[in-house]
Amino acid sequence: MKSAVASTFAIAALLAPVANAVKCIPRPSPNSYINYTTITGFFMQDDPNTVPSTFNYATNNLGLINRTYETDATFDPTGKKPGWARFANYVTSLNANSPDNVQYKVLIMGRHGQGYHNVAESFYGTPAWNCYWSLIDGNGTVSWADAHVTPAGEAQTAIAHAFWVDALANNGLPAPESYYTSPLWRCLQTATLTFANLTLPDDRPFKVIVKEFMRESIGQHTCDRRSKKSQIHAAFPSYEFENGFTEDDLLYSPLRESDSAEFVRLKKLMDDIFTNDRGTFLSFTSHSGAIGVMLKVLGHRAFSLSTGASIPVLVRAEVINDKAPTVSVDPWAAAPTCGPDVVIPTTTTVASAAPTITVS
Repeated sequence: MKSAVASTFAIAALLAPVANAVKCIPRPSPNSYINYTTITGFFMQDDPNTVPSTFNYATNNLGLINRTYETDATFDPTGKKPGWARFANYVTSLNANSPDNVQYKVLIMGRHGQGYHNVAESFYGTPAWNCYWSLIDGNGTVSWADAHVTPAGEAQTAIAHAFWVDALANNGLPAPESYYTSPLWRCLQTATLTFANLTLPDDRPFKVIVKEFMRESIGQHTCDRRSKKSQIHAAFPSYEFENGFTEDDLLYSPLRESDSAEFVRLKKLMDDIFTNDRGTFLSFTSHSGAIGVMLKVLGHRAFSLSTGASIPVLVRAEVINDKAPTVSVDPWAAAPTCGPDVVIPTTTTVASAAPTITVS
């Protein structure tokens, strides 16, 4: 009798389209740039009628719309294959029939599980968080410097893991060909808790690459100051670092990165990945702010994610032989001044004055 694992892979082989090697699009030159477009009509998150605050990716097949594709006639003539397998085949055909300067990818972007900094901001309120609490490492009872996930955050990753187990085995969802993560601790944890120990094809192992530019808005907030490379490696020894990843966090600053500066940074991240990764289905583990800006880079509508949630995007990338549009980059900003309604404890009484933050 075949093992359960062997049976799973046999079923997956019947469902999955034949993968064609995808060429990376050319690196942009001084006289060209990469333009990104979100191809809509495939995911519920594309639809303006889908409300982000109430949408549940785990109970809605990650948002994949149940529809037909022009490639179904040859790939699924009997109409028995699941939606993800048919969608993956359709995307394969898009790449197979695209010119060398065009590439399609499916980016599955997940926000980290709830972190201690999320609990602290909710507890103190955003004004007090931004002007005071986010600038220090903790309150004497809870630390949020390079914040870790809470027990509630771990529960959110368990939901994500269960979704992937079911979707890979039963719904034809292709396993990611690459896994990328922010270097911040909560994302490193989330990637492991979500994807480790899944039953994956041999040619698509859980192999994580840590990307410096995939991090949250940079500066000021201690929750967004990453740990040393050696500390990350000690805790996550199987994770690989991109070339040039430094021991210390050289990007952290007492100033806060502006929205326009973050847009430029995440556009560079996309350019890096699209010109170096030949895969079609990619996993990103990142942050609410960073994912929001990535969606803007990709031409997607605004769609905020709750902690632990995910969003898939079908992206068309095209190298345009023209000068890149000019982006005006605003300077990084100092922390806001606390208003009169914000009570600031003295340095000697922070630990004693701060109440204990309860996490679920």
